[in-house]
Amino acid sequence: MAAATENDDNDSLANHLKPDSEPAPVNLSPPPPAEEKPLSKNAQKKQLKQQRYEAKKAEKKAQEKEHKRKEGERKHKEWEETLANATEEERLKLIESRRSLRKVRMEKRSEEKEKKMERLTKAKEIGQNIVIDVDFAHLMSESEISSLVQQIMYCYAVNGRSSSPCHLWLTGVQGEMSTQLDRLPGFEKWFIEKESRCYIEAMADRKENLVYLTADSETILEDLDPKDIYIIGGLVDRNRFKGITMNKAQEQGIKTAKLPIGEYMKMSSSQVLTVNQVLEILVKFLETRDWKTSFFTVIPQRKRTGVDPVVDCSKPEPLSEEHQEEDDLLERKKVCVEAPLESGS
Repeated sequence: MAAATENDDNDSLANHLKPDSEPAPVNLSPPPPAEEKPLSKNAQKKQLKQQRYEAKKAEKKAQEKEHKRKEGERKHKEWEETLANATEEERLKLIESRRSLRKVRMEKRSEEKEKKMERLTKAKEIGQNIVIDVDFAHLMSESEISSLVQQIMYCYAVNGRSSSPCHLWLTGVQGEMSTQLDRLPGFEKWFIEKESRCYIEAMADRKENLVYLTADSETILEDLDPKDIYIIGGLVDRNRFKGITMNKAQEQGIKTAKLPIGEYMKMSSSQVLTVNQVLEILVKFLETRDWKTSFFTVIPQRKRTGVDPVVDCSKPEPLSEEHQEEDDLLERKKVCVEAPLESGS
């Protein structure tokens, strides 16, 4: 009986402590993904046009690769035939001559690399700071991130051969963006600032000097102030994200500005510039302090309307061997996925 009474008391206590209603189960599963809005007819046409362009570009790239392979085989065969038809003394002279030329070429390349590093080091100390904000990777597909990475590679090459380079920053480098950048040959040796944090955190002590370049700004950029840090939005296909960079800058409480393109030229219906084109315009301005020359040197004819003014950019100086090799590589990898200039930046 005592045991039964004890059990009854325990049941009574348990019933007294039991809540009136059971708590609702907590749903720990992630919310379902938001349904993507179907593309408009205009967007579908643009997408189809881009796909056709990419297919044509891939075909051309394959043809160029095959042509280069055959040209290499031809030259190698000619060299072997020349050696085979030469006397022993002539063979030794030919080989020694080739070695000497290669040595001179390597020394020249090393000298050019030293000068390049001197310019970039000086830019880091006293040059113009320019940021490419890649904090939008989560909004882009893997192929769009790849396109942006190629544009960044072109930015670095253009800046490296400039006589007045800027000091380049990449901020918000995380996830897939970081993975794809690390795949670039020699990226770990790039003379840049690579930050996983957003610029607003990495440069918190210079917030008053941050200027986001966006076509939605009402402020026209008349000149580049050495004290300011100019930010380029690293986002491919901004048509999906109208005004995203302007909204971001306003939320962060930083200044904005837009390039004075409209004062010097009228853009065609294709009012878009790539990230590397914006960077190249800024670097060209650092060299010339002339917006007109900068715009007409960088912006392709197909994006402009009307007759071009006389601008001395038709005969650029010949590239050095190192820079020519960079251009050859970049030309094969250069992308044409672009971001709007006058709308939705």
